[in-house]
Amino acid sequence: MGSWSVFTSSPQQTRSLGTRVGRLLEGGEIIGLVGELGAGKTCFVRGLAEGLEVGREAWIRSPTFTLINEYQGRLPVYHIDLYRLGNHQEMEGLGLRDYLYSEGVSLIEWFDHLPANEVEEYLELTLEYADDDRRRLTFTAHGERYEKLLQEFKVQSSKFKVKD
Repeated sequence: MGSWSVFTSSPQQTRSLGTRVGRLLEGGEIIGLVGELGAGKTCFVRGLAEGLEVGREAWIRSPTFTLINEYQGRLPVYHIDLYRLGNHQEMEGLGLRDYLYSEGVSLIEWFDHLPANEVEEYLELTLEYADDDRRRLTFTAHGERYEKLLQEFKVQSSKFKVKD
């Protein structure tokens, strides 16, 4: 399980990292986002959607109240928010497995609310406040596919201040 951390100093940099990840995706990926309110999860998702060629007319917003937002780019994008879900039965009612195991890209905010054994392979992104303006983004690969994705992403993102 490899991990890599990078610091961003603006929402634009966080979004730019998301764009770089989005360009590398091929379909079927699961990306779990973990972080406090306001840490930049949705900002990262906006960039990732740009990297997947979701049109600018799409208003990428947190799906806190709708739970799942779907967007079409070069791949389907499923932006899922588990913040308001209280138990496993509510998650079953969403039909999450249909999204998670599709050809699209599943972006799951509040990933830590997902039952631990629900997915085995995924890319986890933890966003933390480093100070008022800076964020620390830590990418952790779970599974060989995501190890390769993380290595490729590290090469693509060498301009950001990195901490291994």
